[in-house]
Amino acid sequence: MNAVSWRKAIVDYIRAQAQPPDKFSHQIRLYHLARRLSANRTFDDDLLYAAAWMHDLGVFIGHRPEAPEALAVWDHVAYAVREVPSLLKHFGFPVEKIPAVTEVIRTHLPSAEPTCFEGVLLRDADILEQLGAVGILRIISKIGRDTRFVRFGDALRVLRRNSEELPAKLRLDSARRLAEPRVRVLQAFLEAAETEAQGNEW
Repeated sequence: MNAVSWRKAIVDYIRAQAQPPDKFSHQIRLYHLARRLSANRTFDDDLLYAAAWMHDLGVFIGHRPEAPEALAVWDHVAYAVREVPSLLKHFGFPVEKIPAVTEVIRTHLPSAEPTCFEGVLLRDADILEQLGAVGILRIISKIGRDTRFVRFGDALRVLRRNSEELPAKLRLDSARRLAEPRVRVLQAFLEAAETEAQGNEW
């Protein structure tokens, strides 16, 4: 199977599996954002593509536990690392690159340490996706349907933590530049929310 075929197979699969449906758009943005961060440095596009599209498999409904107790301790990264290899092989992805894909997925969280440039690209892009208007939309949409976000205040606390902690975790200069306006948008939103709440509980 050629690259066009396996790429289409991956997208078709994620389109069907991404539940709730709004989770689908994250993969598209993430891949293109990660490519943009490369600043013309050489990287393996096949590796980045597969990792960007498959990294969040374990957060989709149908792949993650439904019971709140199990979901609270769910390791979606470990799930993806376990399940992605057989899926990629089925899609016709180059078998020799599959271990590298799972390694990029394994290290995509802000708390992780990427071991290759593609991993740094994906991790920085995923951090950027948690800032700015996109970051706000992604968190606010979880209120009432994610056990971590019962009230507005739960979302606001995470957004504030993101604005304060995530920018310092970025590795690439290109990512830091893109983060600046996103952080300003996020901080402005948080300040407006506090002002409008007038000290009342969310």
